[in-house]
Amino acid sequence: MRVEPETQKPDGIESVEYGGTKYAEIIWAGTSVERTTFFSPPESSFQFGLLAHEAGFVEEPHYHKAVSRYISDLQQMFVVQRGIVAVLLYDDQGDLIREITMHPGDAIVLIHGVHAIRVIEDMQCISVKQGPFLGTENDKVTVEVNG
Repeated sequence: MRVEPETQKPDGIESVEYGGTKYAEIIWAGTSVERTTFFSPPESSFQFGLLAHEAGFVEEPHYHKAVSRYISDLQQMFVVQRGIVAVLLYDDQGDLIREITMHPGDAIVLIHGVHAIRVIEDMQCISVKQGPFLGTENDKVTVEVNG
């Protein structure tokens, strides 16, 4: 089992990369930005960032255009609301590359590879994925991992 050390960037944003592939992006609780900032690249099928505005800001009423998009991956985001949960990330061969302990306010986008969770303290997370949901039998593949 290979476990890389946890290294948090000073700005509270962390990319988990292994073998040149980005597996996840994390926004640690307490991270602060001066203005709205997205951390995922514009071409990513899942946009991940923080909205920040000064008091009095008003965004004009709007809607988002219905535009056909081709998405070949399915990313997932967790935001921990309460409790403690470990997110385990595995490479394509099923080897553990990182275990991330998350607390309330921490958020993660799972971008690539196999993942699992282990609940340490009773938890509740917001989970966001691209849709439509095609049912567990079509959207989820259980994987045997090493170790």
